[in-house]
Amino acid sequence: MSYTYDYPHPAVATDTVIFGFNGKTLEILLIERGIEPFTGMWAFPGGFLKMDETAEECARRELLEETGLAIQTLKQLGAFSAVHRDPRERVVSIAFYTLVNPSEVRGGDDAVNARWFPVEEVPQLAFDHDYIFRKAMQQLRKDIHFEPVGFELLGESFTMSELQRLYEAILGIHFDRRNFEKKMLQTGILDLYDEPDLAEEMGSYHSCSSMEESKSFFGTHHEMKTKNIDELFGTMPNSTLETPKQRGRKGRRFFFNKEKYNRFKQDNNSRLEF
Repeated sequence: MSYTYDYPHPAVATDTVIFGFNGKTLEILLIERGIEPFTGMWAFPGGFLKMDETAEECARRELLEETGLAIQTLKQLGAFSAVHRDPRERVVSIAFYTLVNPSEVRGGDDAVNARWFPVEEVPQLAFDHDYIFRKAMQQLRKDIHFEPVGFELLGESFTMSELQRLYEAILGIHFDRRNFEKKMLQTGILDLYDEPDLAEEMGSYHSCSSMEESKSFFGTHHEMKTKNIDELFGTMPNSTLETPKQRGRKGRRFFFNKEKYNRFKQDNNSRLEF
């Protein structure tokens, strides 16, 4: 059975927000439009959906064509359907976002240029992309508040300072170094890298807290409303305890233990709060 419709359909497009972290600052990837509308203005990579592809496939194809950047993992941000968001016609855009290590990009297809901008220096964007940018920033900050966002950007191992810079770049907050380190270690999801003696001591430290105490590491914050690190990370038990050999040990390297993270999530029936 076939169906016919006597009303017009909106066009479907994709826009992709690519965040990059260069070790110090948070950046965003933009393309300079080479065609109307908004010729010469900056925008997110994107384009119209073909009949034989999914929205994710369209987003990856347009990103590759317009910037030369190949991305496999994308998270859907949402659909944007303001009636007059595109002056050409009625267009609904499905937006995606991800966080990557910045790499060399080049303009292609409809884009005459592509480059990374610090998030504090983003110019006025075409279409409704200023609004999409704000929504993407909100979502990224929500994600890092609940999930281990960005650990893969730090390599196989990383220092606590490198991790702190990542969190500060995304959240726009400056943390006290000692307090940040204590809060991160007490979550139990980091292991010392190639330092078995210290790793053993850390294991003893974590085992001193009961499971009931560890449950207070988890909570139900729905959004970050404060710059107070205790509220951001949750109230931690035994907050006066010093972790073994943790003070004055700059340069120690850690790695993210995904197995421990998944186990803590399962044991506490909640999402981990950072």
